[in-house]
Amino acid sequence: MNDALAGLVVLDFSQVGAGPTCGMLLGDLGADVIKVEAPGGDIGRKLGPPWQNGESVVSMSFNRNKRSIAIDLKHPAGPKLARRLAAAADVVLESFRPGVMDRLGIGYAALREIHPRLVFCSVSAYGQTGPWRDKPGVDGIVQAVSGLMSNIGEEDSPPMKVQVPAADMTTGFLAFGAVLAALRVRDLTGQGQHLDVSLYNSALMLQQSALASYLASGEKPVRSGSAAPYSAPNEAYPTRDGWIMIAAYHEDRWKALCEVLGDPPLATDPRFATNPQRVANRKALTAELSTRLAAHGTLEWQERFETADIICAPIAGYDMVMDSPQLAHNGVLVETRNVDAGVVRMPGAAFGDRDAQSRVRRGPPAIGEHSREILGQFGVAAGDIDALLATGVVQQRKDKQ
Repeated sequence: MNDALAGLVVLDFSQVGAGPTCGMLLGDLGADVIKVEAPGGDIGRKLGPPWQNGESVVSMSFNRNKRSIAIDLKHPAGPKLARRLAAAADVVLESFRPGVMDRLGIGYAALREIHPRLVFCSVSAYGQTGPWRDKPGVDGIVQAVSGLMSNIGEEDSPPMKVQVPAADMTTGFLAFGAVLAALRVRDLTGQGQHLDVSLYNSALMLQQSALASYLASGEKPVRSGSAAPYSAPNEAYPTRDGWIMIAAYHEDRWKALCEVLGDPPLATDPRFATNPQRVANRKALTAELSTRLAAHGTLEWQERFETADIICAPIAGYDMVMDSPQLAHNGVLVETRNVDAGVVRMPGAAFGDRDAQSRVRRGPPAIGEHSREILGQFGVAAGDIDALLATGVVQQRKDKQ
């Protein structure tokens, strides 16, 4: 799949996490992704720590397999230049507030007139229409207003957010799928379309099971920490030296768990005999299991449980994750190189088995690293490029001029 999208040109005007993730995945599959950013750079470049030689590791993690052109869209000539590039592209990604691209003259309605095959994907907090259209929003805010934060943490704890940018990443993945579907429709009909992908809708889709349960029962979920609200035992338990996640809620595995714990009668205790009873009596169940699990360490329990075909795993810190033999086998981690930061490591696009992993063709670009190169690719004459650079419409890294 490395070259599945070879030949496609993507203009990525998006910033921070959601839109850039979509652009990155398209680049992973071979598309020529051109990151269009202001001379000061995508605002995501300011996210940190950590920094690597002054560059944001967070930003670089969203922007491999792209080239960068820095265009001042506030300059009268900037939107005109962007329009020229878009007229020769296959996909435009943008994450400005709704209406900004239209005011610049490079929104979908304007571009469709000159390029009806264009796939135009807008990524925003709440969507291009509706009462919240103009509200600003970022990952944490959307986690709050979508109900996601009300589900995270323990029952008596304050609201918590998912510490990875879950709304951003989910939106990026969904935008990626939407773009691929729109490209397929274009192949069939010859027509592009405008895609409206929002963090809010993505966060709701992420909560499929929880919201379906609420709609059926009318009962708000109770924050239950690591525990799944619909099954037990299915949560993290303390051991003598750490924590272990156990998913033994199917009846055969529940009985096997009690056998390994040395207490077969626990399986038929009236409080715990069925999954609904175990869910209803979760606190008592947790106390019983925690007492027994304190007898041995995590890795010893893991070995015993896996021998009995009980699904489990240690609660791994990132240091343990990096030492995982499965991680090493899958080849998920990739190395990229940024002209300023040097070598940067990150998870790659794991679309399938090892032979289907995407190649890293380019590291995360510096601001305007490829401006001159890109303009030449789109047929801008050398003298005109010099003029654009001289007037500040376009910025180019000095060492690349």
